[in-house]
Amino acid sequence: MADPERNNEFLDDIEQAETEAHAFETEEPDAEEIELDALRAERDELRERFMRALADAENARKRSEKDRREAENYGGSKLARDLLPVHDNLKRAIETVTDGQREGSEALIEGVELTLRELRNVFAKHGITIIDPEIGDRFDPQHHEAMFEAPVPGTNAGEIIQVSAQGFMLHDRILRPAQVGVSSNKG
Repeated sequence: MADPERNNEFLDDIEQAETEAHAFETEEPDAEEIELDALRAERDELRERFMRALADAENARKRSEKDRREAENYGGSKLARDLLPVHDNLKRAIETVTDGQREGSEALIEGVELTLRELRNVFAKHGITIIDPEIGDRFDPQHHEAMFEAPVPGTNAGEIIQVSAQGFMLHDRILRPAQVGVSSNKG
């Protein structure tokens, strides 16, 4: 048989342990724990700020690299655009030379042709390409500018019927669209 007095002692011991545990749980943390918690919070905040600063720096690096590439590729676009009429005039000068003029001024005409060829080489070196549509090609508003529309027999609507001026691209951007005439036939 169990001793009731011993059971009471046991229950008293359990009650006392529970009271001590409760007192321990509700005890105010000491100064070291408070300082440790504050240091942990500060560490977490600094880690968060560091990670954000690192991400910001990486974004700024990528943005400046993109800006540098764009400046390298497209920085000369104003100068290139200003040189397009020079190309057009040299091309027109060569196209208007008659056979009689060619015989009498071979050196001069050859000089103009060499100048045009060199200008095209410089264009190619700097990523400028010529948009040279042919008669019968489909009109593309991304690369062509319609200067006029006219119904021309034997053509379909939207076909190029005349090329007034070549277009030019600088890498993947239009410097000047090709200037064309477009058929307006209905069918």
